[in-house]
Amino acid sequence: MSVFYHYLIVFLISMVPLIELRGAIPYAIGFIESGVDLSLPLCYVIAIVGNMLPVPIIYLFARKVLEWGKDKKVIGGFFTFCLEKGKKGGDKLQAKAGRGLYFALFLFVGIPLPGTGAWTGTLAASILDMEFKKSVIAVVCGVVLAGIIMGLVSAGLFKVIF
Repeated sequence: MSVFYHYLIVFLISMVPLIELRGAIPYAIGFIESGVDLSLPLCYVIAIVGNMLPVPIIYLFARKVLEWGKDKKVIGGFFTFCLEKGKKGGDKLQAKAGRGLYFALFLFVGIPLPGTGAWTGTLAASILDMEFKKSVIAVVCGVVLAGIIMGLVSAGLFKVIF
C-alpha cells in the first residue's frame, strides 16, 4: 500500500462520527511504528482537517435536518437519538459552564471520551444557538487538544508516567 493510501485513511477515519481524530491518530501512529514512512505532523494536520471539515455543515444544517426527520418512520428513532444526545450534551455544557460556555465546549471536544468530539460538540453548539465563529474556534482548539492527548496515549507516554 502506498503512503498516500494511509494518509487518505487517516483523513477518512477522522471524518467518521464518534471515531473522529481519536481513532485516526492511533491508526497513524500504529503504522508509523510498524515501519510505514508517514510524517506524524502531516498526519495530525490531515486528521484535524478531516475532523473539522464536517463542522460547519453540522452547525448550519444538522439541527434542521434532525428536527425534520425525527418524526419520519424509518429514520425517526436515530434522528431523535441524535437530537437528544446533542441536547443532553448542550445542557450539560451550559449547566457546568455558565459564562465560560465556549471554554467548556473546548474541553468537551478536547477530552477524548466516548461521545465527546467535534460532531457532538458542534451539534450541542447548534442546539444551544451558540455563536458560529466562537463555536468553531472552540471546537478546532478542542480537536487539537484531543489529538495531542491521543498522540501521547498512543505513544505510550502515560505508561511511563503511571
